[in-house]
Amino acid sequence: MRTAIRYYSKFGHSKAMADVIGEVCQVGAQPVSVPLAEPVDVLFLGAGIFLGKVNAKIGEFIRTLDPSQVGCVVCFGSSAIVDSPVPLLRKMLEERGIKVCDQSFSCLGSMGPVHAGHPNAEDLELLRSFVTSLK
Repeated sequence: MRTAIRYYSKFGHSKAMADVIGEVCQVGAQPVSVPLAEPVDVLFLGAGIFLGKVNAKIGEFIRTLDPSQVGCVVCFGSSAIVDSPVPLLRKMLEERGIKVCDQSFSCLGSMGPVHAGHPNAEDLELLRSFVTSLK
């Protein structure tokens, strides 16, 4: 199965999560500035929320995706205030006609003192278990 991992990480949370996914899948995690070079069966796509939105670079990346070249997207991310970035990612992907997997992962992210230290080791271990369960 061909797998790719892309993320946008303003404060390092999504990168830390993407790196864990990469370890489990044995695939290098790349920022969204790196386009997909070939078709993939599974694309893990992650971001956080800042001021109620995902970064515009996520939208730019999604617009580069060819729906016929992506089997399914597994969304992941973190947030300190909003429950999860996943619904925003899902909406953006589905508007492009890209299939989004039912399974997703989100956890707390820190914003200053709010949820400081998240995602933490426990969050990342839960992510590791989630990705392992998908294999």
